[in-house]
Amino acid sequence: MTLENWVTRGDQTALIEKQANLVSGTVTAGMPTIDVDSASKFQTMDGFGFALTGSSAYVINKLPAPQKASLLQELFGTAANSISVSYLRISIGASDLSPEVFSYNDLPTGQTDPTLAQFSLSKDTVDLIPLLKEILLINPSIKIMASPWSAPVWMKDNGSSIGGSLQTQYYAVYAQYFIKYLQAMKAKGITIDAITVQNEPQHGGNNPSMVMSAGQQGDFVKNHLGPAFQTAGVTAKIIIWDHNCDNPNYPITILSDPAAKAYIDGSAFHLYGGDISALSTVKNAHPDKNLYFTEQWTGANGTFSGDLQWHVKNVLVGSARNHAKAIIEWNLASDPNYDPHTPGGCSECKGAITATTTNYTRNVSYYIIAHASKFVPMGSVRIGSTDAGGIYTAAFVRPDGKKVLVAVNDNASTTTFVIKYKGSTVQASLTKGAVGTYVWN
Repeated sequence: MTLENWVTRGDQTALIEKQANLVSGTVTAGMPTIDVDSASKFQTMDGFGFALTGSSAYVINKLPAPQKASLLQELFGTAANSISVSYLRISIGASDLSPEVFSYNDLPTGQTDPTLAQFSLSKDTVDLIPLLKEILLINPSIKIMASPWSAPVWMKDNGSSIGGSLQTQYYAVYAQYFIKYLQAMKAKGITIDAITVQNEPQHGGNNPSMVMSAGQQGDFVKNHLGPAFQTAGVTAKIIIWDHNCDNPNYPITILSDPAAKAYIDGSAFHLYGGDISALSTVKNAHPDKNLYFTEQWTGANGTFSGDLQWHVKNVLVGSARNHAKAIIEWNLASDPNYDPHTPGGCSECKGAITATTTNYTRNVSYYIIAHASKFVPMGSVRIGSTDAGGIYTAAFVRPDGKKVLVAVNDNASTTTFVIKYKGSTVQASLTKGAVGTYVWN
């Protein structure tokens, strides 16, 4: 058994750098052993990637044409230096990482538009949609999830982009707003694979944001969004929750209503609170429904080594081991000042890429995702693997039959361990906090 392997170290002396092949043979006795079991099969992966926020699109489009073309091939292509990102999350209207607050149906105060006659994608036709089209030329099969941060303010009970809730009189209209969005994007050549009903429905302090209780979200899906999708022949998946791991009861409550559950593909999670095992709590309650990990940011004040170790352990390995089909970090790109963002939006969210008007550099979340996206294509299936001796792992079998193991050393010192597969054993080593991806036939 010969393992190809790539390593990223916390001190940045290796950045997804190919190492000498590891070959099976005699191993030191008593080493922690990672057992990989391809007979144990779990979820099929939809992909790994980032949020292509409005701001990400804005700063990438400011790059000179040669640098932009190089970056897009590196992110979405299949060349030797590419990381083959296979999943993107975008916002329906503005997120807090958009250059300004907007919806697709903004009206003067006091006006309403229940027929959505003034619906327009115009704000997204400047940067986001042209960039998505360029990405789709490189990877036509990339999956795209879309999430709203807020409904148009005239539909809300507080008349503000910040917080407030959707007025019940506009539930049916808001369902049509989703449909108009999906159809308008399709007309631009962009197919949205899935929508979440509301980004962070229990956080009303962001700009934009909107609060939805489990009861409200269940009602909206069961009586409005689900039936409207069905009537319109919309095939985009409906995904609920899209918030932290400290409240698995929110999606469980909605899924416990069979009439709502019929329209729902699954639940999405972030990890700004709670434990990643919350995904398995929901899976155990509703094993027929899917799980997605949709957001985790790296910040201006984080360290490369600390973020690499924590995110790979909890987000990449952790959510994969807890049944996530897609694993998405937060913003793809920002400028050196973590701009642009809305007034009150995240002012220290670090992009996977920092882009200037002349060039770009790679940050920690680029490497976090690359350790999976480059090696684990869409359609791969997670298989069994053990954790041992502070080494945390997730394993996959690819459509081409090759096996992939992603491992992170969560110890404070270099750790040597054994990778065992079907009776063959290979000895490997990772420095403290380092990440390795191992590939074999």
